Amino acid sequence: MSSSVPLPPPYDRLGRHSLLPVPSHDDSARMNFLANMNVHVGAVLFPGVSASYEAKVKPEFEKERGRAPESSVEVRDAMKSDPAYQTWSALRRNTQEARQQVGRSFVYKQLDTLVERAKTINAGSNRLRLDESVKIPRYLSAADNHVMPGSYYTEVVPDDISAPANYESGHYTTVAGGTGPKSDLVGRTMAAWLKENYPDIKPQRIVDIGAGAGFNTIPLAQAYSDAEVWVVDVAAPMLRYGHARAKEMGVENMIFQQADAESVDIEPGSVDVVISAMFFHETSTKAMRSILEKARAMLKPGGLMLHMEQPNFDPDTTPFEKFVRDWDCWYNAEPFWAKLHTIDVVDEMVAAGFDRDDTFETSQPIDRFDPSYPKWVGSFSRHAHEAKMREGAEKPNPKKAGGMYMFGATKQS
Repeated sequence: MSSSVPLPPPYDRLGRHSLLPVPSHDDSARMNFLANMNVHVGAVLFPGVSASYEAKVKPEFEKERGRAPESSVEVRDAMKSDPAYQTWSALRRNTQEARQQVGRSFVYKQLDTLVERAKTINAGSNRLRLDESVKIPRYLSAADNHVMPGSYYTEVVPDDISAPANYESGHYTTVAGGTGPKSDLVGRTMAAWLKENYPDIKPQRIVDIGAGAGFNTIPLAQAYSDAEVWVVDVAAPMLRYGHARAKEMGVENMIFQQADAESVDIEPGSVDVVISAMFFHETSTKAMRSILEKARAMLKPGGLMLHMEQPNFDPDTTPFEKFVRDWDCWYNAEPFWAKLHTIDVVDEMVAAGFDRDDTFETSQPIDRFDPSYPKWVGSFSRHAHEAKMREGAEKPNPKKAGGMYMFGATKQS
């Protein structure tokens, strides 16, 4: 392996707390293998896919059709028979499946203990608010997101927390440790952006919609310790786990509310900041529009909405880049991923009632290194090859600035 290829941190640097299952030596070895394989697939194999497209697949398409490919689907169909792409795509899918298998194998061995531990921590709290009447939206039940059997919400035992325990255990390998020992890089980056751009803001209430177990909400709750911070999600297992996890970390200003983001019962005009982190790509067009309207209704006059997501396509996004970035939609059970890339988020915010002049798209520098990592650890993102394709953009654009892309708006009245 070339010295220019980053090495991921070892799996034993995953942040420990009592809700995490304890891996055996062999479990950790498998996780380390998968983390390194993900780096290899992204940093070593992908350049070969790109080279094969430019040298062979694209010229053959042009010879046959008399033009270059014009869409991500045309590129995908042309690439399906290419050995370099077949190898890269199969390994990317297989590492994701293996990550689920390994994580679930040691979570389930310890599940009874973990469930009882969470029940003990959560007992008597008025900050964990579950609602059995909440229905799982169709956009979520239609697929096992991230190839995770049962997705985020399925319960295999009473008071289940297996889905989030598996998610946190294995997420580390998917991103090769890139989101930090506590899997909270996005939340830390959003908190940094708020502190830098709104230094005088003193929110009383923050709402994180579609927040799962609140991994990325905790940095906001820590940054604004005087605020009441809501974690809103439909999945009871995620909320049970997240509430216990937050208490384990000494974070006491969070409320974990089971609710659909489209209909959550929060008083209109009572929220200072509404956020989400990598949420909309797991919804639908209809739901996204409804949630943006709901977010605006929740905000106080002068309130701020901020969402971190996959950046949508621009007019200069090449068909090959579209093809690569749409891969997760086709092969990683992210059904709205490709559609979201084609949506103009500013238009959607305006349709939800925000003034166009009050909307924005922005980015924030990302620091992937953590002090607990060994000095030899490199910086890696599973989307690094996608970001590299955007480096040559001629126009200034926050989606191509190399940081974490976000969009949002302020509510004036």
